[in-house]
Amino acid sequence: MSTTGNEPGRRPVVLIAEELSPATVQVLGDDFDVRWCDGTDRPALLAALAEADALLVRSATQVDAEAIAAGRQLRVVARAGVGLDNVDVAAATQAGVMVVNAPTSNIVSAAELAVALLLAVARNVPQAHASLKGGAWKRSAYTGVELQGKTVGVLGLGRIGVLVAQRLSAFGMRVVAYDPYVSTARAGQMGVRLLSLDDLLAEADFITVHLPKTPETIGLIGEDQLRKVKPTVRIVNAARGGIVDEKALLVALEEGRVAGAGLDVFAREPCTDSPLFALDRVVATPHLGASTDEAQENAGISVARSVRLALAGELVPDAVNVSGGVIAQEVRPGIALVEKLGRVFTAVAGGLPVQLDVEVHGEIAAHDVSVLRLAALKGLFTDVVEDPVSYVNAPVLAADRGIETRLIADGNSPAFRNVVTLRGCLGDSTPLAVSGTLTGPKQVEKLVGIDDLDFELPLADHLLVLRYEDRPGVIGAIGGVLGDVGVNIGSMQVARPEQGGQAVGVLTLDQAVPAAVLESIVERIGAVSGRRVDLT
Repeated sequence: MSTTGNEPGRRPVVLIAEELSPATVQVLGDDFDVRWCDGTDRPALLAALAEADALLVRSATQVDAEAIAAGRQLRVVARAGVGLDNVDVAAATQAGVMVVNAPTSNIVSAAELAVALLLAVARNVPQAHASLKGGAWKRSAYTGVELQGKTVGVLGLGRIGVLVAQRLSAFGMRVVAYDPYVSTARAGQMGVRLLSLDDLLAEADFITVHLPKTPETIGLIGEDQLRKVKPTVRIVNAARGGIVDEKALLVALEEGRVAGAGLDVFAREPCTDSPLFALDRVVATPHLGASTDEAQENAGISVARSVRLALAGELVPDAVNVSGGVIAQEVRPGIALVEKLGRVFTAVAGGLPVQLDVEVHGEIAAHDVSVLRLAALKGLFTDVVEDPVSYVNAPVLAADRGIETRLIADGNSPAFRNVVTLRGCLGDSTPLAVSGTLTGPKQVEKLVGIDDLDFELPLADHLLVLRYEDRPGVIGAIGGVLGDVGVNIGSMQVARPEQGGQAVGVLTLDQAVPAAVLESIVERIGAVSGRRVDLT
């Protein structure tokens, strides 16, 4: 990456590859040479990137490793929206290119849509509308229910969940919530009562989903859960498709175990032929959570401001990979590794620590490795909060939850050239440590330790971590269960402090393990614990 963008008299080039609001260009102002191209025209994009200092896109432009390499003086990629599926963040980070998005641009729009769906389901608004426009006057057929005095269960108290809770509280509703990563004290400050999932299902008259989509939340509201709800319950999902099992919801609606549903998201999109659409008690919209004029304009304005900050070398609050400043070439390869270690730590712990040390051992400790602390925290929260997690807001999330963090750098590393260990203490005082390193010319990411037991396994997309009493036959039993369901084992290692003691087994898998299969393995081998780690 060159520094020609800083040449005297040269205005930095900002390339806009998709249609953005006029307000976006106004925010950039006259300080930049603003240029346009069609981001879906690949040759034109690559050619235009050669002189670009910043690239602004929405969702159609693919900003992959090739595009980033074409931007020889590229310093920042900005996505005017929340998701980053079309941006190769890892490649950008390796190239020292900042990536920014607009994580809060649509939260009001998303919250308001959830409330709109809830009201529409409660009062049968779309059905009555269609009936009347069809020439029928059927007042009694569309009798609804009031919100006042009812209990709404909010699944997930991230920023959108909190906005929904505040708005529904104004309707005179009692608000309860399920969020295993929010403290009772924090919920109490918002006037929300925390419950277990089962208790919320049994108590709620309305349920609205605001959780991230993770292996743990996919199918969270399934057949078993829908047998625990009131038959008068109405369920809204305007968060992520797949969290509510659509087949189970269909059966529950048909059998009268659920009174109605409002859906803006679906397991597979676009979705135009779901059997749910045939039910009169279902209100459905085509993923409109961020589809407001204000959200689209806010996204453009937000990233334009971030681009100004980035090109000025200032702190960028919405940076998702780096917060600004120079990262040593020797440190950069470890960023993605440490972020994954954070995700492994949370998955193995089954929750968040109350204290976390990020220990950096080896040659890279001679450099500024503070970015690795940020990477660890970003990984720690990636799979447990609804809000997008960045290198800038991750420390804030930790502080909000009272998690104390330290960065410890030590030039000594007996076993590997460099190794990073995340060492923490859980809420019940249980210690946990997870270690990783990069090996060989290809810098292969490896997991090399759990609880100071030595491993050396590649960090695959799917891992299984089991704790059990060391005895013959366990490995065969694990392989048998996985083989029966068609899950292939890539590699496996077992470590133990002593023969016959508690062993830790780590498996890399070619496919994700369904929750029911993991439960079967735990039961079959009498494991103390079993955890899935999915890094996709």
